[in-house]
Amino acid sequence: MTSPRRTALNGRHDVTDGGGGFIPGMGENKQVPRVLSGGFFGYVDDAFSQRTPELPCERGETRAIGRSQQTRNERRPAPDADRSGRGESTGDRDPAVTDTPSSRTGPHTQGSTMFKSDTQVTEVIEVKQVQILDAEPWKDEGDSAQNRLLIKGGQVVNEDQVIHADVYIEEGIIKQVGLNLITPGGARIIEAKGKYVIPGGVDTQTHFQQPVAGTVSCDDFYTGTRAALAGGTTTVLDVVMPERGESLVDAHDKWAGWAEQKACCDYGLHVGVTWWSEKVKLEMAELVSEHGVNSFKMFMAFKDQYQLSDAELLKAFNHCKQLGAVAQVHAENGDAIKEMTQRLLAVGVTGPEGHELSRPEEVEAEATQRACLLAHQVGCPLHIAPVMSRSAAEVVAAHRRRGQLVSGEATAAALATDGTHQWNRCWRHAAAHVTCPPLRPDPATPQHLAGMLANNDLQCASSNHCSFTVQQKEAGQDDFTKIPQGVNGVEDRMAVLWEKGVASGKMDLCQFVAATSTNAAKLFNIYPQKGVIAVGSDADIVIWDPTVVQRLSAKTHQQRCDFSVFEGLQCRGAPAWVLSRGRLCLEEGQLRVVQGAGRRLSRAAFPPFLYRRVQQRDLAGLPAPVNRDGGDEADQEPVLVRELNGVKRVSETMAGRPPRPAPAPPSDEFHNRSEPAEGVRNQQNSGFAVSGAQIDDKTPKRTGVKVHAPPGGKSAGSFW
Repeated sequence: MTSPRRTALNGRHDVTDGGGGFIPGMGENKQVPRVLSGGFFGYVDDAFSQRTPELPCERGETRAIGRSQQTRNERRPAPDADRSGRGESTGDRDPAVTDTPSSRTGPHTQGSTMFKSDTQVTEVIEVKQVQILDAEPWKDEGDSAQNRLLIKGGQVVNEDQVIHADVYIEEGIIKQVGLNLITPGGARIIEAKGKYVIPGGVDTQTHFQQPVAGTVSCDDFYTGTRAALAGGTTTVLDVVMPERGESLVDAHDKWAGWAEQKACCDYGLHVGVTWWSEKVKLEMAELVSEHGVNSFKMFMAFKDQYQLSDAELLKAFNHCKQLGAVAQVHAENGDAIKEMTQRLLAVGVTGPEGHELSRPEEVEAEATQRACLLAHQVGCPLHIAPVMSRSAAEVVAAHRRRGQLVSGEATAAALATDGTHQWNRCWRHAAAHVTCPPLRPDPATPQHLAGMLANNDLQCASSNHCSFTVQQKEAGQDDFTKIPQGVNGVEDRMAVLWEKGVASGKMDLCQFVAATSTNAAKLFNIYPQKGVIAVGSDADIVIWDPTVVQRLSAKTHQQRCDFSVFEGLQCRGAPAWVLSRGRLCLEEGQLRVVQGAGRRLSRAAFPPFLYRRVQQRDLAGLPAPVNRDGGDEADQEPVLVRELNGVKRVSETMAGRPPRPAPAPPSDEFHNRSEPAEGVRNQQNSGFAVSGAQIDDKTPKRTGVKVHAPPGGKSAGSFW
């Protein structure tokens, strides 16, 4: 008997019963009344509640979303939009209709063995492509069954624990987490047995439709966020890049306008501080107070374009601290890069290899060290974005061990490949790997960075996605300085880290969640709204299938670029379902996205994960001058005056100088405690003195008392 449920054939949806209807974001799968298998109460019309355990009739239903479809015809990918120039604007595109570029390697495959009973079965799989289906704009129906989802049977993974639990979602919010949940009727059930239920990824660094070297990165906010959802990322933080002299507020509003029209998932904005003046200070304060921005990015490279001097960096760091914002830094020594670039061009090095030669590893490490030092002088939390080399990562780790508030992120490209490709004899292949800071030619770098993420020496794994087509890269055919700098990664980030971290044994599940989601949410103050599966959090959820094997390729990915730095990389594990605020965006290889459905995140200042420690350190280490008025200098004890809430307090010693030892007690004293009452002996006092005199020596001995007739016989001595 065919179950009255949706079937997907040749990319079309058919509803076999007349009562089923299209559920935006959920497919044509409206819940029908539950039918019990026989008995007096054989029919329950729209029961108002149901427990997590399945009813007998539900165990065999083909509607269970956890069952992979064994037959699904693949649609041939249609030609992509114009790849030759600037990122195509999709502002005039119908929001309900998505374009269909080449699909990426999907998380599920045809004919693959999933799970039998409770035994997990893995087999080598023929990779299937993701299908992009048309989606209607999702409407909030309020308290409607259309907005109810129940994820059953999976293992819920957060940064601190892994538990077997079900997750109930309503109106885009997680309402219940646990076992044997009592939920309203009509909730759609997703079977996640044998899979991991993890928070949606948070990508801390993207560059969508960013102007670079006379062109614009080819992925805009529509194609970029669509690719992010296909890979399991549900929140992106993009970087606003004002031109030198441009208003920071105007640049922010321009980026926000692009994203509002096109973004398919939630997003936030960092703002680059590319020049410095009093106007910039005022605009930074306005962005924090009125626009929900709590992070700014400064640049130590790109001389004469974005680079700030050390003096300007100090002012920017200090201002970020006063505003309660997170200071980020692109750490490379711009002066050294400019000098090396001129030398290389003078001797005829014009190819992509010149990019890495002009920015060697020590240039990144030196700038990282200098940025940490400057931020520490003013007590400002610092985030290094990105970290591309072993030596720069070691600098971050060393400062963290000293207790400084510094964090860092590694990119997906740095975890999966290395910079030797920039010496490839094929110019296009070499140019496609040009990014900034560059990929390092040391082949041990990827494993080293993965290990530092596992040890929490680095905190986040980002994509630093800034993709270009091969034709755009050809602008630097005769001069490596004109090659647009950037690579892909927003779609591949989570799969790459799973392969290099979890599947290889470097990381456990909790560390993976922390590096891909939770740490970023805490750093930029969107936790616990994002980055955790908990009651009250947004239903940004990924159901991760660890048994799937996918091969990354430019022929099948959702990103608009026509080259992938991960080409041919085989990754174990992929997202099977992706939910963005409760709406199904990826369902067993079928991608449904809605242009403009994403919302901009307003991020409050003073992230408690960072600034609680900052405020406490300021109170504990406030310096003050030494009081030298009057008296003999040798007889005065240096003091440090701290002012706490307007009240001056005096510490025991001057900062940086050890306290004077307490005076030794007189030789005839046995202790420095107060004397007990007469006739009472203080048991806390020691009876030993170096002088040889004991406490008992000072106390007169009692006279002997002879007991003449003790019980049991006569005494042969005396009691003391």
